[in-house]
Amino acid sequence: MGSRCRRHLSIAPLALLAGCFLAGSATAVVAAQNTIKTNEAYVQEALRAPTLDIRSIDEVFDYVFSSLNDEVTVYPTENYYYFKFVHGGVPYAGNFRLDVADRDQGIVHFAYFSENNPFVEQEVSEHRAYSQQFGVTVEKKGELDYAITAKGRTVLFRLNDLRGVKPSEAQVATGEQYIGPVFDEAGVQMFLMWNPATQTFHYILDESVVSESFFQSSASTQVKIGRRTHFAWYKDRYRERWILIGVRAAETSLNTYFDGPFDQLPDNFIEGDMLRDALLALSPEVEGQIDRFGNSLDLKGRMLVDPYILYSDEEELAAFDQCAAAAVDEASYYPCFAIGQSM
Repeated sequence: MGSRCRRHLSIAPLALLAGCFLAGSATAVVAAQNTIKTNEAYVQEALRAPTLDIRSIDEVFDYVFSSLNDEVTVYPTENYYYFKFVHGGVPYAGNFRLDVADRDQGIVHFAYFSENNPFVEQEVSEHRAYSQQFGVTVEKKGELDYAITAKGRTVLFRLNDLRGVKPSEAQVATGEQYIGPVFDEAGVQMFLMWNPATQTFHYILDESVVSESFFQSSASTQVKIGRRTHFAWYKDRYRERWILIGVRAAETSLNTYFDGPFDQLPDNFIEGDMLRDALLALSPEVEGQIDRFGNSLDLKGRMLVDPYILYSDEEELAAFDQCAAAAVDEASYYPCFAIGQSM
């Protein structure tokens, strides 16, 4: 559920995503009592009379910003702070984003949109890069802390500090490079790996942090599926780890929190040109057209890192068993789990 419309849409063969802006890191996840969400509160929100011009981005910015706590935690690793609200009987979603590309230049991106619906065209979709020009200041307070001030009010945004988070040796295959830690908007933590020899990306489950329980897939004894996210994971034959192989297609179509990690790359933790070099190995034709994060130079698109498939039926996951059974070594085994990868 990220920005620049990276909904598994690619501009052939560049795999650059064009277009729109949508939105949502912090030290440790704070343990808290489970929040109860009642139907009463939902109905009251749906019935509340509209109090702002939903097509005025400045009014919506003020409305959302004034509703935030004095200090907020931005968990997803592409630095989106997501929100939702109902206005005039229509559900909206959006985000503040402290993009690594321009936040130190005093810019915070703000976007909101009517939530995706398979039956009607999206009615509202607005984005603006706010800065001092619009009366909004962004001040760096620490390595991953930013104070945003608007109309005399300041909110401290704490980005997710995952420095030092790394896979164990047992989780790294021969020749693999660790790109960085991924914390997606569904709360699932992963390690993004790149294998230059097989030219494959993999998202590996970080099992040190539990965010959901799993059930064994009916399609394969080697596949488990998250009960909350429906992310599908394959048990690695050679390493003590689980590889992300599938995300529900419907979640991606609707741009939900469960649309997969493709829009939550480890921006704050990528070292040098490691990611860019990997992307160029897959798509050398984009040389000179992307920065070290895989962004297009005008920051309107970004290359996809999506080695998993989008599945609608659990039985589609059986194909991974067939490929793995035919693999005779690691070189032929690991490409089995990157069949969704955009080129």
